[in-house]
Amino acid sequence: MNVDVIIVLFGGIGLFLLGMHLMTDGLKMAAGKALHHVLEHSTNTPFRAIASGALITSLVQSSSAVTVATIGFVNAGLLKLKQAVLVIYGSNVGTTMTGWLVALLGFHVDIQAMALPAIGLGMFMKLLARSERLAAYGMALAGFGLLFLGIAFLKSAFTGLESSVDLQAMAGDGVVNVLMFLGVGFVMTLLMQSSSAAMALTLTAAGSGWIPLESAAAMVIGSNLGTTSTAVIAAIGATSSAKRVAASHVFFNLITGVVALLTLPVWLWLVSQAGSMMQGNDHVATVLALFHTVFNVLGVFIMLPITNRLVAYLETLFRQAEEDESRPRYLDLTLVDTPELAHKALGHELQRVAMLVRAMATDAINTESSLSARLKQELAVVIKLVEAIGAFIVRLRQVALPEYLSPSFTHALASARYMIDVAEAAYQIDKAQSGALIELTPEIEQAINEYRKYAVSGLTLSVAEAGAWDDEARKAYIVKLEALYMVLKMQLLHQGTVGHVPVRHVVAMIDLLKITGKMVKEMIKATQALSDFISLAEIKPLGTESMDEVIEDGEHENQHA
Repeated sequence: MNVDVIIVLFGGIGLFLLGMHLMTDGLKMAAGKALHHVLEHSTNTPFRAIASGALITSLVQSSSAVTVATIGFVNAGLLKLKQAVLVIYGSNVGTTMTGWLVALLGFHVDIQAMALPAIGLGMFMKLLARSERLAAYGMALAGFGLLFLGIAFLKSAFTGLESSVDLQAMAGDGVVNVLMFLGVGFVMTLLMQSSSAAMALTLTAAGSGWIPLESAAAMVIGSNLGTTSTAVIAAIGATSSAKRVAASHVFFNLITGVVALLTLPVWLWLVSQAGSMMQGNDHVATVLALFHTVFNVLGVFIMLPITNRLVAYLETLFRQAEEDESRPRYLDLTLVDTPELAHKALGHELQRVAMLVRAMATDAINTESSLSARLKQELAVVIKLVEAIGAFIVRLRQVALPEYLSPSFTHALASARYMIDVAEAAYQIDKAQSGALIELTPEIEQAINEYRKYAVSGLTLSVAEAGAWDDEARKAYIVKLEALYMVLKMQLLHQGTVGHVPVRHVVAMIDLLKITGKMVKEMIKATQALSDFISLAEIKPLGTESMDEVIEDGEHENQHA
């Protein structure tokens, strides 16, 4: 076998993968929040959910990106599991667009004449564009050119292999041979972690005459099954929602693959009849692209009637992770490549920690009996969750973040740090007040109850309420809290000096009130920082609006005027 041919083959695969990566990243960056908007608002019916998954996957050329976005919306509570499963069905149909690109352009167009100008123009746009969206389109265009340049090298390599290796002698009509080529397709996708690259290899190999149509069809089924490996790998260590969505992807591809394999002769005859109307030897690639689309669409029709049962079954899986309070429910490393979704998930996880910390603090203040054992466990849970939040933010900062999101993570870390302080203070308060019975006069008891009631009103402040507070309102609350503390302190000291309350009890109660006040202030800071974190993501940066959105906003302003 010619070594030069092997080098060209590997180089072609590398160019294709690089081009696919650049094109997908560019399209995701250019589309921005539009993809999230489509997923959030276009999944109300089964047909719309499937169509949305197919459309978005066709646009960004990555079923993995759509799967990650879908997982993010399930984690954020914006999509129900059934809607997510239907989007996954659609993404499997949308991913067949890669085969059509290869078949219709890769074999019918002068690739180099189209690829090189696309690479040059795309990189000039990337380097010189003033807006992030235009630069992203440039990166996508350069990736598009590299992708087709890779196809040109693959065609050249397979033409050389055809003359040196007679793979057709290994192929046949037997079950063993079909399974062998199915395994080849599966392994290619597993190794390259890209069904698009495996499809491009299969189509160029078949289009160049290196392998027969039947064997190539088995490889297409194998590559479709191989995409399940990406979902399984992505689900390792992920949230329960992510695992369920990944499992639905596995179920769809397994059932569809088995049906396609069992009915392979029938479908090959049908698509061959359609392909017989085409002229030239390169129609084989088009027939295979048609076959890939047909059996995925068939899979949707097979799965639709059993979707409700599938969703009900998936809901019973992976429950153990949800029962572990110290395990993050929303943070998922598969979201890192989609910063907007990662930001939403982080906000939900922080709000979950805030709810836990508020409950700890209010229980410590209001409950006379000891809760130290329970609060100690909850403190350990809070610490683990905050550590996971910190690790997630560090990982997120390692990717290219939109400029408007980057400053918000400082607020997230600040909120998490304040919440640990609140949890520790709650544990200290409970230990101190449950250590010994403190003797107080009825007047002091009443004043302390009023102070605690006012403190709880600050502890239970919601994120929305904190966002609505201005500096004056916040200062006014703290001033009143401190004034109540000083009045109580003076009353306690007076009661101690006249002998109505033991001095040791006076000192213990003053310390408790001081810790309580500090805990409330830390909780207000934590809630305010969390409110700032969330609000920064809701401010749409200048230059990210599409033309239609700008026109629509202008029309609304004119109407109000």
